[in-house]
Amino acid sequence: MNPEGVPLQGRGYEGYPGQPGQPGYPGQPTVVQSTTVNIVTEPPKDHIIWSLCCFVYSNPFCLGLVALIYSIKSRDRKMVGDLEGARHYGGTARTFNIISSALFGIGVLIFIIMFIVTMVRIQKYSYDRYGYGYYRN
Repeated sequence: MNPEGVPLQGRGYEGYPGQPGQPGYPGQPTVVQSTTVNIVTEPPKDHIIWSLCCFVYSNPFCLGLVALIYSIKSRDRKMVGDLEGARHYGGTARTFNIISSALFGIGVLIFIIMFIVTMVRIQKYSYDRYGYGYYRN
């Protein structure tokens, strides 16, 4: 790394001989100015915990297993240093986790509704059968 304004030794500007900045041109040292930009990127997320929860607790159509496989692939890509591949596999795992969680939530909601409807029908049937309802035989 070369701080700005510090003359370099050795080869300089590769232009035509006799131009400023050339070694041998009287009174002009070779100066290279550079700008360094450090971009700190956040490591890609692999969503391994979410995938484990979807695999263990909510696994409709084996989507939790698929999400877990993609999470493990994402973690492997991250360890190797392929951040773009890790980001791709992590995004796919996230998509499968969202679908799995949504299907599980819809399933729980349908179960609760069916449970309530069944309990109301049983209650109505028992009232009607034992003479507690409006209709008597």
